[in-house]
Amino acid sequence: MHIQVQAGNEKITVFELNDSTAAKELYAQLPLTIKVEDYSSNEKIFYPPKKLGTANTPLADAKAGTLAYFAPWGNVVMFYDKFGSYKGLYALGEAIRGGEYISQISGTIKVEKSEP
Repeated sequence: MHIQVQAGNEKITVFELNDSTAAKELYAQLPLTIKVEDYSSNEKIFYPPKKLGTANTPLADAKAGTLAYFAPWGNVVMFYDKFGSYKGLYALGEAIRGGEYISQISGTIKVEKSEP
């Protein structure tokens, strides 16, 4: 499963999702047009319409390019710098293209199913 994040008409980043419950549930909610927010100094976040189940979903050891789900708040996190692990942070996938642009993403984005 692959997803792409677009800002305007530009395809910014493509993520390859893992085979977890949370990743499959995010994929099933696509396409989304949604607001992305800055959080901390190393991540961008957005809130999918429905919370994701975390059964069978590995905990994240986040670094630049990691796509994760923070279950306590119900937000998806796109990391553009190292982070590490945290209770309730689950791995969804990794950027396979355009990870270096995550820090520049802002405003309203489109998250869609994609080819690799």
